[in-house]
Amino acid sequence: MDVLAKLASVSGKREQDLNIDLAQEIATSEDEKAIKDLLTGLTNKSKAVRHDCIKVLYEIASIAPSLLKSQATSFIGLLGDKDNRMQWGAMTSLSAMATEIPQVLFENLPLILKIADEGSVITRDHGVRILVSLSADKKHAATTIPLLLEQILKSPGNQLPSYAEQALPVINGDNKNHFRRILEARLPEVVPESKRKRVEKVLKKLQ
Repeated sequence: MDVLAKLASVSGKREQDLNIDLAQEIATSEDEKAIKDLLTGLTNKSKAVRHDCIKVLYEIASIAPSLLKSQATSFIGLLGDKDNRMQWGAMTSLSAMATEIPQVLFENLPLILKIADEGSVITRDHGVRILVSLSADKKHAATTIPLLLEQILKSPGNQLPSYAEQALPVINGDNKNHFRRILEARLPEVVPESKRKRVEKVLKKLQ
């Protein structure tokens, strides 16, 4: 398969469905050569090709994360890319593979959190998902749950309900009261009412 020729931008079409279909095809066939070609394409001189490659890769990661786990360091390296699309695409890939590469993510948490804090909303969202995944593991929870609570404390009000809902299953007895206090303190700033009710629902489950 000439995988780059099948990218949406190369085919002359911009529909992202083409890239999603390509990811499904590669994941189903476990085409390692295609994955290697996509990884090489991340440094292509064409921005459109680079963007399509990262799109296909994070779609593959969401379908079959084990196919990309050996390439985790490649995505870590992309977190510092000056192109925001590549940066959040890399974070999306890493969060999709989180259960496959917990130790790699844990070892690179300082960089991941730095990029999450400085990057786009999408970048932050996936940084939080990585923390939630790591916090489900007792090996890492003592370190990552406080970091997760810090993200919730300083998150944009618009993202607070989602982060609170994601964090709830991994909050343990040692952190329950701290989590509750954060949500209670931030509740008045949450709008619209539908989002405030989501936070209130989390608070009720903490009682």
